[in-house]
This record gives sequence, structure tokens and C-alpha cells, in this order.
Amino acid sequence: MHVSRSSSIVVVDFGAQYAQLIARRIREHHVYSEIVPNGIRYEELIERNPKGIILSGGPKSVNEVGAPRLDPRIFEMGIPILGICYGAQLIAAELGGVVEKNTKGEYGRIELLASDHGILLSHSPLNQNVWMSHFDAISKAPDGFKVIASTVNTPVAVMEDTTRGIYAVQYHPEVEHTEFGQQLLGNFLTDAVGADASWTSYSIIEESLNSLRSQIGSERVICALSGGVDSSVAAALVHEAVGEQLVCVFVDTGLMRSGEREAVEKTFRDQFKIQLVVVDASDRFFSLLEDVIDPEEKRKIIGTTFIRVFEEVAQEIEGAKYLVQGTLYPDVIESGTKDAAKIKSHHNVGGLPDDMNFDLVEPLRLLFKDEVRAIGEELGLAEKMVWRQPFPGPGLAVRIIGAVTPERVEILRQADAIVQEEIENAGLTRSLWQSFAVLPSIKSVGVMGDERTYAYPIVLRAVTSNDAMTADWARLPYELLESISSRVIAEVSGVNRVVYDITSKPPGTIEWE
Repeated sequence: MHVSRSSSIVVVDFGAQYAQLIARRIREHHVYSEIVPNGIRYEELIERNPKGIILSGGPKSVNEVGAPRLDPRIFEMGIPILGICYGAQLIAAELGGVVEKNTKGEYGRIELLASDHGILLSHSPLNQNVWMSHFDAISKAPDGFKVIASTVNTPVAVMEDTTRGIYAVQYHPEVEHTEFGQQLLGNFLTDAVGADASWTSYSIIEESLNSLRSQIGSERVICALSGGVDSSVAAALVHEAVGEQLVCVFVDTGLMRSGEREAVEKTFRDQFKIQLVVVDASDRFFSLLEDVIDPEEKRKIIGTTFIRVFEEVAQEIEGAKYLVQGTLYPDVIESGTKDAAKIKSHHNVGGLPDDMNFDLVEPLRLLFKDEVRAIGEELGLAEKMVWRQPFPGPGLAVRIIGAVTPERVEILRQADAIVQEEIENAGLTRSLWQSFAVLPSIKSVGVMGDERTYAYPIVLRAVTSNDAMTADWARLPYELLESISSRVIAEVSGVNRVVYDITSKPPGTIEWE
């Protein structure tokens, strides 16, 4: 889904994982934003006709040889520009200021000291806490810029040239730790850009339906349906657009959660009356995953096998040309782009085979999870379905650390069912981004019924997050942890120990593989 509108904000990515977070924050103001690489040419940017431009942070120093730059003509377009961190330093370097290595870097929460509110700091205190992550700093602002804020170690923390409409901040307004970051972004959008706040669930749906009808035409299309939020909303959108041209396919890989297949059949076949084909391919997946330990190889095997199964099904559906997937923006960025390092391949992005016989339809590819949920509610999907916690496409295979076997999957499935039941009984499902069980393929000694045991541990993972780009481990009540542990050990054969993962993201990822 590509949206071309004069009210859009273009986020130029200089290699920061936070570029996606910037785009999401802009959309929270109901303004459409999209991300482009820093190598974008002036002519390409003109074609997009943006209302405003934001330059993201990045890992490089502007003084390094080969550091990413921006076509200098972009600064003369007359379009309001906001530089963040590296983007701010790039503005200074390109327009005649000075960027130097500080004697002391700034990382984490820092006090900002402002002499004036200017445009960016209006409706917020002159002194406030912001989130910094830099070593280089702007020591001299370019001519025409007014310095309105600094810190103890950064002489130019906020600067503005209202005549040219160019603004810069050394800190990160997009992260939650910056107290008035959303206010700053809102000030830029409203007072500097004059952006139209028309990016709503309704507008997303309307644009998606038009785009889907244009892409699919009269062709048949199949949807890779897992029963999760993303694929369910994607299926509902495509069904709204092309009706009976859509056939949903649920592949039972043997790696799903307890009751998954039955829930999918009840919801889509019985409730929504969507054509649904269920394929039991569990033996096939287990055979291909035998003795595979590397998580990237697991994902690629699962991604390729999914496609092969869909291709076989498509031959029985009058040669369906299109395949619908519930790919989201975080899936795309974590699978690696030109400017962001690959963290892990998602089975429906980096794990797809090169010789695939489908044209992909990905109506959610530019959306974040909160936007997808809002669309799902607008389309009338049940609240329980819309607010299901994310579940990895490769299923329980990437929650088993080591080789995947039917025995280990069944142990994990039973343990995970207990985790979900206890979390729901505690009323915490909506407040947690994800909560699940992990099975490391190791064994430890225990004592049960006065007898020595040698069995698997279960790792409990629960995190809070708004977008999956960052996450914090959840402070679950001790009573809940005790209940989960007691039940798992008592009810799941082959487990004698439960541990709790208290790692945030970063440095860890939410999933273990």
C-alpha cells in the first residue's frame, strides 16, 4: 500500500532502528508518514510531494569519511525539515555549522536547558528531561539559526531557522523517555508544517480497499491465515475488497498453540463465511526441521515450506495468482533494509524463496500493530481476536531453543496453554504485549515425589511494549509467577523447573529466536 498525499511526512532513514519509531509517532498525530533511504535523490523526493521532512538519527559521525549525506538541494526545497540527533548534526555540517567530538558523550536521560520556547518547545517547560545518545555535538550553529536550548555538555541541543523552516534537536523526541517529545513533534507538524491530521482508521481502510481492488482486479487470491491479529485483519480487508475471489488457507504446521486450528475454523468458516481450506502439513514440517538448530535456518525452512504448500493449494483453486500476507512494518525493518542491520529474518519477509510463484498482497506492510488493531475494530472483528497477543509466524519452532521434535512441541504447547490461561485469569492479557513459554533443549536435575528427575526447564517470557521496537520485562506479581510455575511442573510431563526472563529489548529481542 503506497500512499501519495501532500500532507505526508517523509522520514529519511540514516540507519537508526528508531526511524520506524519516528514514523509511528508522527502517525499518532493522525499524519501519514513513510520512511525513505538517505540515498533518495532530489527528484524522487519531489515526486512524493511531502509536506515535511524528518532526518533520523544514525550510528555514524558526520565527520567520518563515507558517512551518509543528503542531496544538498533538499535543504533548498522550502519544505520544513526537522533533524534528530545525526539528522541535526547533518544539518549543521551541511549548512555551515561545526560538529565536533565532545569531550564527554551524553547517553540516557539528560536535563535540557532552554532560553526560549521557539517553535519546537512551545507548550512545554523551558527545563525538561530528554533522552540523548551521542558523542559528537554541534559546537556552532550555522548562520541564520537561533540556538534555543543546550545541556551541560552540548552547547546546541535545539536550534531553529524559522525563515528557511529548518529545525534540529540533538536528543530523541520519539522515545518515551523524552518527557515532552510528542509535544515537540506535534509542534513541528502543526506550527512548522501545517500538516493535515487526516490519517485515521477510516482513511487507511478506504485507501487500502482501493489499492487492493486495483492490484488484484478479477484474479483469485489466497490468504495465508494463521488466526493471529495480522493475518486476520489482512484477510478481512481483502475479503471486504474482493469478496468471493478470496480463499483463506490455514496450514496446520504442528507448531501452533493449543486449540488454534479449531478456533480458526470456527471464526472464519462459521462466523465470517469466508472460504477456508485447512491443510494438515505437520508431518512435512517436522520432517524438514529434524535436527535443525540454527534459528535462521528454521525460519527459512518454514517460510519456504509455507509457500510450497500454498502453491500446491493454489493449483486446486483455479491457479490463484496472489498470496495475501499479514506482514507489518516492524517485520520488514527487522528483516533488514538498506540502512538498518538485520536482526532476524521473518518467515514471511526474509524467509521467502526466490522462486516463489505468487505475487504478494501485503495490505498491512506499512502499518504498525496499533494501527492494525484499530483497523480490525473498524472492520468489526471481535475484540478478543483484535487484541490477541502477537504470535510468531514460524510458531513454536522458534520458541524451542534447539532441534524441533513432536515431543518438545507438545511439552511447550501444554506449558504455553497454562501461561495464557493464568495470564488471562489475572486480567493482564491486554496490559502485556506478549507473554509465553520457551523451551530450551537442555535438562537439569530436580526432585519430584522424593525421586530424582532429569527434565526440561520452561522459560516464562512476558514483556510490555507499545510497538515491539523496544520492550521492557513485565513485573508480574509473585503470586502469579508461583501459580504458573506450580501448574506447569505439576501438569506438564517432562518439566521440572520454571525460570523467568527479565531481559528488556534491547539488548535482547522479545522472542528467543
